[in-house]
Amino acid sequence: MKNVPNTVSTALLASASALALFASPAFAADGAAEEQASSSAATLAPSDAADEGGIVVTGSRRREENVQDIPLAVSVVSAAALEKRGDYTLGQIQQQVPSLQVFSFNPRNTNINIRGLGSNVSLTNDGLENGVGFYIDNVYYGRVGLTQFDLVDLESIEVLRGPQGTLFGKNTTSGVINITSRKPSFDPEASFEASVGNYGYHQIRGSVSSAVIKDLLAVRVSGAISQNDGFVYNKTTASRAQDYRNESIRAQALFTPSSNLEVRVIGDYSRQRQHNVLNLFVANHTTYADGTKIANNFTDRTSRFAGYTLPSFNAFDRVGEADSHYQANMAGYGVSGQVDWDLGGAALTSITAYRWWDWDPANDADNTSLPVIVKAQQANRQRQFSQEIRLASKGTNTFDYVVGAYYFWQTVRGYGATGYGSAAPTWFIPTVAKAVANAALNGYEVNSYSEPQTRTIAAFGQTDWHVTPSLTLTTGLRFTHEEKKGKFQQWVASAANISAFPAAVQAAILGIRANFNKVVPLYKTRFNDDSLSGLASLSWKVAPDVLLYGTYARGNKSGGLNLTQLPASITDPTVRPEKVNSFEAGFKSQFWDRRATFNAAAFLTEISDYQTAITDVDPANPLVTRQYIANIPKVRSKGVEGDFNLALSQHFQVNASASYTEATYVRYTNAPVAPEQHGIVNQDLSGEQLPGVPKFAYTLGADANAPLGELGGRELSIYAHADWSYRTHFNTSSSNSAWADVAGYGLLNGRIGFKTADGLWDASIWARNLLDKNYYLSLSAATTGVVTGQVGEPRTIGATLRTKF
Repeated sequence: MKNVPNTVSTALLASASALALFASPAFAADGAAEEQASSSAATLAPSDAADEGGIVVTGSRRREENVQDIPLAVSVVSAAALEKRGDYTLGQIQQQVPSLQVFSFNPRNTNINIRGLGSNVSLTNDGLENGVGFYIDNVYYGRVGLTQFDLVDLESIEVLRGPQGTLFGKNTTSGVINITSRKPSFDPEASFEASVGNYGYHQIRGSVSSAVIKDLLAVRVSGAISQNDGFVYNKTTASRAQDYRNESIRAQALFTPSSNLEVRVIGDYSRQRQHNVLNLFVANHTTYADGTKIANNFTDRTSRFAGYTLPSFNAFDRVGEADSHYQANMAGYGVSGQVDWDLGGAALTSITAYRWWDWDPANDADNTSLPVIVKAQQANRQRQFSQEIRLASKGTNTFDYVVGAYYFWQTVRGYGATGYGSAAPTWFIPTVAKAVANAALNGYEVNSYSEPQTRTIAAFGQTDWHVTPSLTLTTGLRFTHEEKKGKFQQWVASAANISAFPAAVQAAILGIRANFNKVVPLYKTRFNDDSLSGLASLSWKVAPDVLLYGTYARGNKSGGLNLTQLPASITDPTVRPEKVNSFEAGFKSQFWDRRATFNAAAFLTEISDYQTAITDVDPANPLVTRQYIANIPKVRSKGVEGDFNLALSQHFQVNASASYTEATYVRYTNAPVAPEQHGIVNQDLSGEQLPGVPKFAYTLGADANAPLGELGGRELSIYAHADWSYRTHFNTSSSNSAWADVAGYGLLNGRIGFKTADGLWDASIWARNLLDKNYYLSLSAATTGVVTGQVGEPRTIGATLRTKF
């Protein structure tokens, strides 16, 4: 692994040198693309077409195209839309795209779904990949935790829905989030903004760009600092929790040694600090659904501790009581180099990148003020290297094409720790003799080490055959060879000395410890997999502004590795790859002189050998919960979605987006048992909705502005923005527990401000969750009958001052 950085620097230099050597002076400048952007029509919601003149999608199919002309369901969120809402995190952006669901228990345990598919909400495993690809400036981010930093200096965000395996590769079976940042400018420009709000919120963002050497070298430096004091109070430690501090910086250099060669180098660093997760108590059940008493339930356990009083079970008091340390700290950094060489009739692109991600969590697993499970965490040190080369046709041709090759390497070193405190013996094993129970669990800690490694090589190609000026057939194939290997080991880090006990008692103590967290000798596993992805799409321009299309796509998601303490019943630590078959039919249209855009699609996706996280109780020891990943036979997602934009005038625009998704288990007869169920070994979830997926979601938005005259020789206007997003109920447990069903909710946001036409001054006040809606992000039901959860942010209000020049 130590030679990888050398490989990175060598590849960067080789890419730049080799392309520069053969460069010719026939490069066409970006002016043509800018002209196309200014003349193209409005696109998908929620864009700001009336303000911007349209959007050109630069990354959806690896070449510049108007989004209305491609047979692909894609939502484009522009930089202007992000600024109007003040959305700078992926969790906030999901409110603009109903088909996108983001659930973040903490950055490592983040789940991203598109059309109900992508990942399971109940568990993150280092040996399992996500089904939604995340890209920033053409670089694939291998771990989902990297998506949780603040996003800085963006040009646009594209959410591509459905399998994208041909051009974007493995682990994009559900879709892609493709983010583009602003490039360096040879003309001097700068922008700054500062925001303050309640709950100690403040944010500073800035970006400057200019030429260093005229027409040869330009640079851009962007940064942001965001912070709040937290929305939850811990009464045990008398401190705030669920706070947030994010620091990000991004530096770019754009080198244009000739008119047909462009080299862009990007370096970035982000750091995030949170006192999270502090779970809140939601409900306390002492009986199963059939009325039978839950043995050793939460009330029974807490009653054994003199002086302990039950917590409030109104989570919206926003008061927790964890006594052990908790945090969610991480840092991410990387460097990439992109070389674009215009060959006249085609464009050659090389993208080389190396990235790091360091994750340092701490958790109080029992959530109480009692020292039960005082440590439960998995730190990560992730490293990745990628290299992509592709050739794309340019201009107007009978055949358009993109061909390329891709290499990816990743390692994720995991450092696990689970520790038990002085209350653990009484909490878990009250019937065992006190001396024996204390010796077994008090101070018992196990540590683990895991390391999955992945190497991927792929070749791909996609063509557009323009059969007639209005009829186009798109076909594509991608061959991927993947090698995965991993290892896992678990050992006792600390434990009470039991040498004074008789041999039989020592054996009993060791047995108790093993029932909770056993020693696992080093084991290794590996597998290779070859897969073929592809698509076929037929699109028909029935009118200049109306496109009909139908698409079939087949995709694959990488197999996984179970690098954890496996149940005895699990003898094979590998998890089979997923196979995806997807069908989609849709239309894209514009009317009323292109002031209105209406796009819609219907989809059907089936995944065989669906990978999901299983959380269940060990049959050999009901006190122990097992966690592992496994395949289930099949899941299906079907539904419809649509986007609508209307510019009623240059001063008033509205948009709406909606999605209806039935994402269900087709066959899942051995699902884990929900904690409210009694007397059954497993349950049949066939036909049930997948966790984390609301059936219906929609977003409404409106923007208005009016001129006010001049101020200091500059045109001044007032503007307002409002948006409403709603999601129906969804479940956040792998067992579909009724106790983990999150009620549907709607959120209203708004902003009103004044700005000059040239952007020199922009002052606004804003509110998020304006109606102060109480809602849950997730609910977790335990076998003890207690339910904990994470709550969404309350109403936040603030003010922002921006300047651009």
